[in-house]
Amino acid sequence: MERYAQSVEARAVDVRPNNSEVPQEQLPGQLEEKSTDYSQGKKKSLRARFKYGIIFLIINLKAWFFRDYGQKFLAQFSYIKACGPEGRDCCHTLGVLRVSLGCFIFFSVMFVTTIKTRKLYEARSTWHSGCWALKLFLLIVSMAVPFFLPSNYIQIYGEVSRIGAGIFLVLQLISVIEFITWWNNYWMPDKEMKGSCSLGLFISKIFYVASVCGIVLMYSFYGRSLKCSLNIFFITWTAILLTVMMAISLHSKVNRGLLSSGIMASYLVFLCWSAIRSEPVNDKCNKQNQADGNSDWTTVLSFLIAICAIVMATFSTGIDSQSFQFRKDKVQQEDDIPYDYGFFHLVFALGAMYFAMLFISWNLNNLARKWSIDVGWTSTWVKIVNEWFAATIYLWKLISPVVREPKVMDLEGSNAAGG
Repeated sequence: MERYAQSVEARAVDVRPNNSEVPQEQLPGQLEEKSTDYSQGKKKSLRARFKYGIIFLIINLKAWFFRDYGQKFLAQFSYIKACGPEGRDCCHTLGVLRVSLGCFIFFSVMFVTTIKTRKLYEARSTWHSGCWALKLFLLIVSMAVPFFLPSNYIQIYGEVSRIGAGIFLVLQLISVIEFITWWNNYWMPDKEMKGSCSLGLFISKIFYVASVCGIVLMYSFYGRSLKCSLNIFFITWTAILLTVMMAISLHSKVNRGLLSSGIMASYLVFLCWSAIRSEPVNDKCNKQNQADGNSDWTTVLSFLIAICAIVMATFSTGIDSQSFQFRKDKVQQEDDIPYDYGFFHLVFALGAMYFAMLFISWNLNNLARKWSIDVGWTSTWVKIVNEWFAATIYLWKLISPVVREPKVMDLEGSNAAGG
C-alpha cells in the first residue's frame, strides 16, 4: 500500500502542467499579438461593408440599365427561352425584378452563412470579410439564375417584394428615429452644460425654420389652387403633425426639448415633398414634373442622386443593428465583431426588394419612363403613409414614458402594501 501511495504521488507530480501549458496565463507578447490580430480583423470587417455597398450600387445601376436599355443592347436575351420573344421578359419591369432577385439571393446566402457570428476569430467572420474570389463567383451565379426562371415565378417574387420593401421601410424608420434620439442626447446631454444646450437650441431653430420654409415652398409650388386639394391636404396635415410634435415635446410632463422634434419635422417635410414629387407627370399640380420625355442634365442628376440615396439608406440601416437590440447595455469585448453581419446582409436582401419597387414604382405592370424612379400614385401614397407612420412612432416614443409611469408607480405601491 505504501508503494502504491508513493507511485500515485509520483504520477501526480509528473502530470502537473508547467507554466507554458496554463491557458489562463499568457505572456505579454502573446496578448499584444492577439490584440493586433483583433484590431486588424475589425479594420478588415469595416472595410468589407463598403465593398458590399459598392456591389449593391453596381447592381442598382444594372437594374436601371436592364429596365431602360436592356432590350436595345442585349440581343442575346432572345436566345434564352425564359426571356420570351425578343427577350422582352428580361427587360423593363421583369428585367428589374430578375436583377433584384439575383441580388436578393446573394445577400440571403450571405445572411444564412453569417447569422449569429459573434467573434472575429470565427470562420464565418473570415467568410464575411474575405474570400472575395469565391463570393464573386457566388454573385455571378446568383445574378444569372433568375434569367432562366419562368416569368410566372418572377411575378410571384415581385408580389413578395412589396412586403419585403415595406419591412425595409419600417426598419429604416426605426433606424432614423433612433439616430435622431442619439443626436438629441449628444447635443443636449445635460442642462448644466450650457454651451452644449445653447448649440442644441440653435440647431433646433435651424431645423424648424427649414421645416417652415419647406411648408411655404410646397404650398407655393404644389398647392396654388383649390384644384390641388390633395396636395393641400398632404401639406396641411404635415404642418399639423409638426405643431403636435413641438407641443408634446415641450409639454412639462414630456420635456424632451426642441432638437429631436425639429430634426423629425425636417424629415417629415422631406417625405411630404418627396411624395408630391412622385405624383404622375400629367398631374396639373406638379409643375416641376411637367417636362417632356427628354433626359436633360437635371433629370439625370436627380436620378443618380436617388440611386445613391437608396444605397446610403440601405447601408446606414444595415450597420445600425444596435437600434434593434433588446439589450443595449452589453459590454463590447475586444474580440467581438464590430457590427452584426447577419442583420447587415438581411437589410441588404430587403434593400434589393426595395430598389426593385422604386424602379417599377411599386407597380408590376408599370412601364416607367427612362431616367425616372419612384414615380406614380402608388409611390406617392407609400411615401405619405411612410411619413404618417414615422410621425406615429416618434410621438409614441415621446409619450410612452409618461403613459407607463403611472403603471410603474401603481405596481411599486402594491408591492409596498403587500410587504
